[in-house]
Amino acid sequence: MTTTILLQAGGFSIQGLLPIGLIILVMYFFMIRPQMKKQKDQKKFADELKKGDKVITTAGLHGRIADVGETTVVIDTELGSKMKFDKSAISLDASKALNTPAK
Repeated sequence: MTTTILLQAGGFSIQGLLPIGLIILVMYFFMIRPQMKKQKDQKKFADELKKGDKVITTAGLHGRIADVGETTVVIDTELGSKMKFDKSAISLDASKALNTPAK
């Protein structure tokens, strides 16, 4: 009994890579790019925080900024207590909703 090996001639085809390239392109525009934009907006928001701004932390604490440091903020709550948080712990979406006037 003899074994035969069949080899296909032709080699590399760009048509095989086209679907993979399209999948990567779609993932970039629908997943990676929006996430990068959201991170950029969050960083800009954290850098623009100032004393007196009403904010909500990612943990749900509501308060007003009493002091701003390089990487931290001190939040004054309604009960008069002051707590120190990292700027990244301030929620962009919740704080914007809090500061948007109701219609």
